[in-house]
Amino acid sequence: MVQKKSVLDFVPHLILLAGILVLAFPVYVAFVASTWDAATISNGTMPLRPGPHFLDNYYRAIFVGTSSSTREPVGQMMLNSLVMALCISLGKIAISLISAFAIVYFRFPFRMAAFWIIFVTLMLPVEVRIYPTYKIVADLKLLDTFAGLTIPLIASATATLLFRQFFMTVPDELVEASRIDGAGPMKFFKDTLLPLSITSVAAMFVIQFIYGWNQYLWPLLITTRDDMQTIVIGIKKMIVTQDALTEWQLAMATAILAMLPPVVVVVVMQKLFVKGLTETEK
Repeated sequence: MVQKKSVLDFVPHLILLAGILVLAFPVYVAFVASTWDAATISNGTMPLRPGPHFLDNYYRAIFVGTSSSTREPVGQMMLNSLVMALCISLGKIAISLISAFAIVYFRFPFRMAAFWIIFVTLMLPVEVRIYPTYKIVADLKLLDTFAGLTIPLIASATATLLFRQFFMTVPDELVEASRIDGAGPMKFFKDTLLPLSITSVAAMFVIQFIYGWNQYLWPLLITTRDDMQTIVIGIKKMIVTQDALTEWQLAMATAILAMLPPVVVVVVMQKLFVKGLTETEK
C-alpha cells in the first residue's frame, strides 16, 4: 500500500533549508569578499560572485601578512592557534581522565569533597580569575610562551564530570575480572577503561578543541609579540579603527581560514562526537 505524502511533511525540511541559508549566507559573503580587491569592497560595489583575486589575497594572507595592522602572516597565527587548541584539548582530556578515575575507583579521605570542589570551579571561568592567573603566569615568566597560553586553561571540571559519569556506568564485573587476571589499577585504566572511553574522549576533544581555538581574552593578555598571537587576535588587529585603512579582503580571507580547522575537526570526528554525546548503553 502506497502512502501519499502530505505537503506538511516537507515543512520541517523547508525550515531546515531556510536555517541553513541564513547561517551560510554570511560565510559565503565573507568568502566572496576575500576574492576581490579592497577598492571594490570599500566602494560598496562588490557583486555576489567570486572575484579574480582569490590566489593573490590568500597567498598574501597566509605567507606575507598585512603591513597596516599585523606584520605576522596568517600561517604563523594559525600554527599558534593549532598548538594552543591541541594542548588545551589533549591536556584537559588527560587530566580529567586521571582525576575521574581516581574519584570513582579509589577510596581516600574527602574523595567526594574533592569532586565537589572541582565541580564548583565551573562557576569560576577565566574572566573571573583573570588577574590572579595573569599575576602567577607573569611571575613564572611564562608570558609570550605556549606554556603560558595553555597551562592555565587545561583544568576542566566539565570533562571530569563527563568521565566520572561514564566510569560509574562501567560494570563492577570488569573490575573484578581485571583483579583476577592480576591487573593493577593503571593496567585496568589503560587496557579496559580507555578503550571503552573512546567515544566520550572524541566528543570532549571536539568541544575543547573549538574552545581552545576560539580563545580571545587570555591570548590577548598573555601575548605581546606578533609572532605569538593567535588567529582570533590577528582578525581583530586587521580591523582597524579607520574603516578606510582596513584591508577587508585580507580580513575576510583570514576569517575563512580561521573557520577551516574547527570545521575539519567536526567533520572528521562527527560520528564519534554524536555517539559520545548520545550513547547511553555502554
